[in-house]
Amino acid sequence: METKNAENATINHPVVTSEDLVKHWQGHRSLTRRVIEAFPEKELYEFSIGGMRPFAELVMEMITIAHPGIVGVATGKWEQLDHGTAPKTKEGLLELWDKTTEQIDTYWPQISPQRFQETDVAFGQYENQIYASLFYFIDNEIHHRGQGYVYLRALGVTPPPFWER
Repeated sequence: METKNAENATINHPVVTSEDLVKHWQGHRSLTRRVIEAFPEKELYEFSIGGMRPFAELVMEMITIAHPGIVGVATGKWEQLDHGTAPKTKEGLLELWDKTTEQIDTYWPQISPQRFQETDVAFGQYENQIYASLFYFIDNEIHHRGQGYVYLRALGVTPPPFWER
């Protein structure tokens, strides 16, 4: 990323690099995976508090943002969001999670540095700069993982330490 300071001199030192950002995202994904693993199978699909969706549904939302999201970021080709139906087992959900993680690793190197500053319409609905869309993907995951922490605590299960990414 190049920016201009007050004297219009070029600065080539981003706050974070592309590699830093994907490492940060994948760190969050690793932690979210451990939260999924911590859930008892039945409660993963059925437990909720205050009308919030069960955690398996929240996980599917995270997957269906990340999976086509990384393709859209890398290629400019965006699918419409479709949260789909969660696999019937925790094992199946974790397998889908892992496939999405692999997809991020595959597509990330295809993102050019200038792409992060481009404006695009994510999922055909949300116009923003690419870096801001990526921040949303990460923020959405953190938000829903927080709901998972509340569920686990209510179930008497100690969640994984949030700082271990």
